[in-house]
Amino acid sequence: MTYDVAIIGAGPGGYVAAIRAAQLGLKTVCIEKRSELGGTCLNVGCIPSKALLHSTELFWMLEKHGKEEGIDCTGLSYNFAQMMQRKNEIVTGFVKGIDGLFKKNKITHISGHATLKGPQEISVNGEKIEAKKIILATGSEPIELPFLPFDEKRVVSSTGALAFETIPKKLLIVGAGVIGVELGSVYRRLGSEVIFIEFLDKICPAFDHDLSKALLKILSAQGLEFHLSHKVLKAELDKTIRLTAEGPSGETSFEGDAVLVCVGRRPYTDNLGLEAVGIQADKRGFIPIDANFQTSQPNIFAIGDLVDGPMLAHKASEEGVAVAEFIAGHRARIDYLAIPSVAYTYPEVAAVGLTEEEAKKRGIEIKTSRFPFKANSRARCTGEDEGFVKLVYEVKTGRLLGAHIIGAKASELIAEAVLAVQMQVTVAQIAATPHAHPTLSEAIKEAALAAGPGAIHL
Repeated sequence: MTYDVAIIGAGPGGYVAAIRAAQLGLKTVCIEKRSELGGTCLNVGCIPSKALLHSTELFWMLEKHGKEEGIDCTGLSYNFAQMMQRKNEIVTGFVKGIDGLFKKNKITHISGHATLKGPQEISVNGEKIEAKKIILATGSEPIELPFLPFDEKRVVSSTGALAFETIPKKLLIVGAGVIGVELGSVYRRLGSEVIFIEFLDKICPAFDHDLSKALLKILSAQGLEFHLSHKVLKAELDKTIRLTAEGPSGETSFEGDAVLVCVGRRPYTDNLGLEAVGIQADKRGFIPIDANFQTSQPNIFAIGDLVDGPMLAHKASEEGVAVAEFIAGHRARIDYLAIPSVAYTYPEVAAVGLTEEEAKKRGIEIKTSRFPFKANSRARCTGEDEGFVKLVYEVKTGRLLGAHIIGAKASELIAEAVLAVQMQVTVAQIAATPHAHPTLSEAIKEAALAAGPGAIHL
C-alpha cells in the first residue's frame, strides 16, 4: 500500500506529526515498534514520572508541613503499590487516547520494527510499505556505562526506576541532570537515602548558573546528598552495589541497594536502515537535517531526539507539526530560543531563552533583574516561598532574552515568558501588563519592574 506520509515512531514527535499530516489531508501511516503508542515520554518517561512526582509530593508536603497548616497527619502513611497502579492507569488512559485520535483522523497504525529499504520504501514485519515522504521519529534511549550494564532491577535506567517493586533503602544515582534529580526526589520522599555522583561541578547544568546553585542548596536541605566533580571508575555488584569514584580528594566508594544511571541519552537508530538510503549520522549519532528537517535523502525527514538540540518531548511535538506542514506545502518555522525546559522537582525549575552566561558568550550587552517569591503574597499564603524569578534582557532594546524561574508552579509560569521571548516583548511591556492579585505570576511582573524604576514590593 502507498501512503503520502509514513512516520517511523509514535512518540510525541511521531504521533503528533501523524495527526497533523492527516488533518492536512495526507494519507498517513505511523509505525511503532512498541505495542503501545506514545513512545518513551508517555510510557516510560515524562508522564509516569510526573504521576509519581505528584503522588510523592502530596505525601511529603502533608508529612512535613501538615501541622503548620492545621492539618492533623497523625499516622500518615503511603501505599507504594497504589502509587504505581495509579501511575500505570494514567499511562494506559493516555495510550488509549492517542489510539482514539488515530482512529478519528483515519491514521493507519502498524506495530513492528521498521527498516528503511529505499527513499520511499519501508519494511515492517516482512511487508513492504511505500510512501512518498518518510518521517523518522524513533527517539532516543538511555546511555549505558560499559562497566555498569542495565538489568533494570538493581542497575536501572529511568525506565527501571519507574518500575521498582520495592523502595531501595539506599539509592545511588550517577548523574545529577533533570531526570536524576526528579527520580531522586521521588524516592527521597518515600524514605530512600539518595546519593548523587555527578561528573560536573554543578547539577542540572543546562540551567542558568543561579538556578542550578539554588536548586542544589534546596535539594540538599531536603536530604538528597550530592558529590560533584566525581567520576565513576568502576562498579562491584554483590549483595550490595559498590561504586568507586574519583573526586577532588581522591577515590571514594559508595554503597547502595540500587543504582540509577542518568548520564544522558543517545539517538535510537538501531536497525533503522540508514545506510540503505545513504543517510550518515554524525559522530554523536544525530541525523543531520536542513532547515526543513530534510536529511541528505530529500524524501526522508528526521525530528525529535534523532536530531541535534535538547531532547524534549515538546520540542519533538513542535517539529512534528512543522514537518507535516512543510510536507503539505505550508510554511513552517520554529523559534528554538522559545523552547522551554523544566525540572519537576520541588520547587520546580523552568527556563526559556538565553541564560546569562550564554548571552555574554554571544557578546550581547545584557542586564538581569530578579524578584524573590518570599516577597510574593500568593507564595506566602501557600507556604511555597522558596526561589525567585530571574530575567535576562538586552540593554539596547530592553527585549527579553531569557527567563529563569525556581519556585512553585514554575512549569506553568514559564508560559508567559515563552510567549514574551517568541514575540520579542520588552521587559517594560511585561512590567506594564496587568497581572491578577494575588498570584505567583506577579513575581514575573515584579522582576520586569525591577529592570526599570524598581519592583513595587521589594
